[in-house]
Amino acid sequence: QVHLIESGGGLVQAGGSLKLSCAASGQTINTYSMGWFRQSPGKAREFVAGISPGGGKALVIDSLKGRFTISRENAKNMMYLQMNSLSPEDTAVYTCAATSRIRTYVPRSNYDFWGQGTQVTVSS
Repeated sequence: QVHLIESGGGLVQAGGSLKLSCAASGQTINTYSMGWFRQSPGKAREFVAGISPGGGKALVIDSLKGRFTISRENAKNMMYLQMNSLSPEDTAVYTCAATSRIRTYVPRSNYDFWGQGTQVTVSS
């Protein structure tokens, strides 16, 4: 069982940056693929980015490439999402997730463990 807790969300002006953190406990995450998802009011949850257990493979959805970067520090049991040039359209609850079932590629779905989410609000 992996417990995930997000932090780093908040209110930021358009054009600003935030770095989200995902702290894992209960298991070491070096055998887990991990990902970030977001959900805006009235919209379905969407996959944002994912990273392989060792960090060698990272995936950010096309619409966010160049602005969002995913990374991890297995030694600290942490994962991060650096978000730059934020716009009001990025306003959402951001949630981290983990799975040990899929390791050979970065999954966009089928995650097993989820955090509670952290709110990111971007004002115009």
